[in-house]
Amino acid sequence: MSEKYYKVGDIVNTQALKGEVRVMAITDFPDERFKIGSRLAIFDKGNLTEEVEVDGHRRHKNFHLLHFKNHPTINDVEGYKGMSLMVAESERNEELSANEFYYDDIVGLAVYTIDDDYLGKIREIMELPANDVFVVQQPVNGKKDILIPYIEDVVKVIDVEQGKIVIEEMEGLIE
Repeated sequence: MSEKYYKVGDIVNTQALKGEVRVMAITDFPDERFKIGSRLAIFDKGNLTEEVEVDGHRRHKNFHLLHFKNHPTINDVEGYKGMSLMVAESERNEELSANEFYYDDIVGLAVYTIDDDYLGKIREIMELPANDVFVVQQPVNGKKDILIPYIEDVVKVIDVEQGKIVIEEMEGLIE
């Protein structure tokens, strides 16, 4: 049986000449996920290209700069631009507390108000310094996405099993 993989980032470019790649993280635990010794998989259009081991990690602006074992030059990583970094399910070993979730458990969930009005589905999660923000795609074409701050005052229930999030609407949140 083949292993299940979860996306943790996109390789957006190379960095300098020593084989580093610039990664836009899409993970709840970037410092843990990209630490030295982490095993990741590189996928191109849904196909496994190569499995790599991180042997260098640092942050630069909004990116994570990664270096992979046995990839000493830019020529070794140039072809990875535009590819996805994934982690095998067996490598996802973080213990989550009661109110913690993996991003991919949240994306796609239906969002309702406490009055049971359907708002749409979570399209993505934006990481901001103050808190994460759920981007909700409304079911009506042409309507703007709704931005829901992931804070206790707004997000009342996250039920991954039922595929649903319940929020308490704040003034100005939904137009």
